[in-house]
Parts: sequence; structure tokens; C-alpha cells
Amino acid sequence: MNFELTEEQRLIQDTARRFAAEEIAPTLEQEEARHEFRADRVAKMGSLGFFSCALPEDLGGSGMGYMESVLMAEQIARISASWRLPFNMQNLGPALTVAKFGTAAQKKKYVPGWVAGTQLGFFAMTESNTGSDVASMKTHAIDKGDHWEVHGSKMWISQAHVGDAGLLYAYTDRSKGNRGMTAFIIEPKNWKGCTARAIETKLGLKCAPTGEFAFDGMKVPKENVLGEPGDGFRICMWQLNQTRIGCAAGALGVAGGALDIAVKYANERTQFGKPISQHQMIQAQIAEMAVEHQAAQMLVYKAAWLKDNGKPNQYETSVAKYAASEAAVHAANECMKIYGSFGFSTEYPAERFYRDAKSLQVVEGTSNIQKIIISGMASGATPNRE
Repeated sequence: MNFELTEEQRLIQDTARRFAAEEIAPTLEQEEARHEFRADRVAKMGSLGFFSCALPEDLGGSGMGYMESVLMAEQIARISASWRLPFNMQNLGPALTVAKFGTAAQKKKYVPGWVAGTQLGFFAMTESNTGSDVASMKTHAIDKGDHWEVHGSKMWISQAHVGDAGLLYAYTDRSKGNRGMTAFIIEPKNWKGCTARAIETKLGLKCAPTGEFAFDGMKVPKENVLGEPGDGFRICMWQLNQTRIGCAAGALGVAGGALDIAVKYANERTQFGKPISQHQMIQAQIAEMAVEHQAAQMLVYKAAWLKDNGKPNQYETSVAKYAASEAAVHAANECMKIYGSFGFSTEYPAERFYRDAKSLQVVEGTSNIQKIIISGMASGATPNRE
């Protein structure tokens, strides 16, 4: 088993690390205070190939795979969890899903813009009473002959109110259960009957825009159905298995970032005549953070490797997402304690890592949902799929 990254992968990793240090870190504190999202930064990330992984070259793909996407997202998240989100909103969510299930015309129209970062993406499945139980959604679309008419609402949708084009999941035949769900590609800024509003009451991820949609008869052209009517649930589950690896990479970055700043502070802070990193209790905290981060890294990289090699990976992806999310939350918590009172201050990054980490236990399937998936496959009740 070879644990070495290729020269190209190390270059990609270094490019993302430098981008985070030079393009995000210098202004992050001010942007966090203003809850500022920068579309120009998404476009710059796109121009560097950050969103081109696992896609064919004729759609803007670079020949890189999931592993390279993980390596880049991890490095970005070590500085800012907010700026890890575009990997899912542009590449691992809409672009990959349309590339797999879309028509030639849909791929040509939408995927290159998502990859370039010039067209902001999203995917809308969550509702006020629909989170983990995707099949309980109420949003529905009525067949009007030459178009579909959408009614309902979605909330907690990343990039909703800034998004140009993205995916919408809605029922088209509720009598068929989850087989009556359909996936659509929508353009909320261009179509009437859709209102988007920002949600600004979040604990963390201040630079990652989150919003809600209200649909009041929005007309969706028939050619914007993704796959066939009734394929929505299957497409949604496939998509979540891709975006979960992005979340796992982000969690890995948060855990690593929290460890980095905790060690730096512990080496600089002196108490009882020596750096606090030389006190056994602090050493125990750092050791726990380091071990959990290393373990999560192996799990995340393994899941990405399986994806790149076309092997069943749902089980390993959920294991990675769960382990990395829990490691990130624990690392952020220990980091905050190592900082002491300064960790409670917004003047230091420890509190930002603490706030941002909690989202990772919720998005793309909560930690509880990951446990259900993991236990089902571990016990043989459900198969492991690609």
C-alpha cells in the first residue's frame, strides 16, 4: 500500500495551501465580521482548477480525481471552513451530478460554468420539516404539458440567494413514494415564481451564504428535468455520496487547522515557568487531536481512492464523513480549551473553528444518519455501492 502522494498531487496540495494563505487568510477576519461572500474568489478558485476534478475534459475537467479535490478542500478548510463549501456547490454537487445523469445539452449548458466558478451553483433538498428524511419533502411540481410548475419551499440551502443555476428535488407523483421524486435544474434568478432570501442567523460559516427558496408556480421547462421523472431520489442519494467526501475533506481541514493553531499557541504561551505545551494535560490534549486527525485523514483518503478506482465506497465515505466530523468538533473544542479565555474571544481563530466545526455534524447527512448507513452496511442489511 503506497501512502505517498504523486508529484502532481503535492503540487495541487501546495497550490491550495498557498491560495488559502495568500488569498483568504489576510482578509478573513474582516470578511467574517461582515458575513462577506466573494463571488470573484469563487471564480478565481475555478480558474485554478479547484472545481474541475472527476469530470471529463470536454466539460472542463482536468483529468484529476476525487483525491485531488479532497487534497485541495482540506487545505482551504485549514484556514476557512466557509471557503470549503464551493467545492460542493460547484463541483461535487451540481457539476458531477449533471455530468452523470444529464443530457448532452444540459451538460454543455451548465457544467462548464460551475467548473469555471463563473456560475454559482447549489442543490436544494432540505425543507423546514425535511432534513435527514429526504422522502418527507413537501415541495412538488405539477405537469403542465410543456413545463412543470413548482410549489413549496426549501431552506438551509448553501448559495441559494446568490446561486445562478443548481439542482432542485421535488415530488412529481407523491403516490409512488420516493419513486415519485424528480430532479430539476433551475435558474432562480432568471425565472419568475421563485424568491430567494438569505439566512443570517447562523452560528458559523459566516462567509458561506445560506438561504431559502419559496416557489410559487415557478415554471421549469421540460428539458430541465435531470434524468427521467421519478429518478430524483436515486439521483439525490448518489449526489449525497459525492458531496459527503467534500464534507469529510472539510472536516479533515478543520481538525488540522485547529491542531495547527493549538500547537502554535501552546508553544508560545508560558505558565508556571515553561510553555504550556510542556505540561502533561496539554500534551494529552494535543496527542488526542493529532491521533484523531491522522486516523480521519487515512479514512478520507481511502474513500477518495475507492471513488477514483470505481470501487464500492458508500460505506467508506460515510465512515470517513462521520469520523472526520467528530474529529473536527473534538479538535476545535480542545483547541478552544488550550487557548483558555482567549479561545472565547472573537479576536482569535479558536472560536471560529469551534463555531464552524459544528456544521460538519449536520450537513450532507448528520452524524446520526452516518451511523445508520454504517451500521446497515456493516451488518449486511444494505449493500455497499459506488
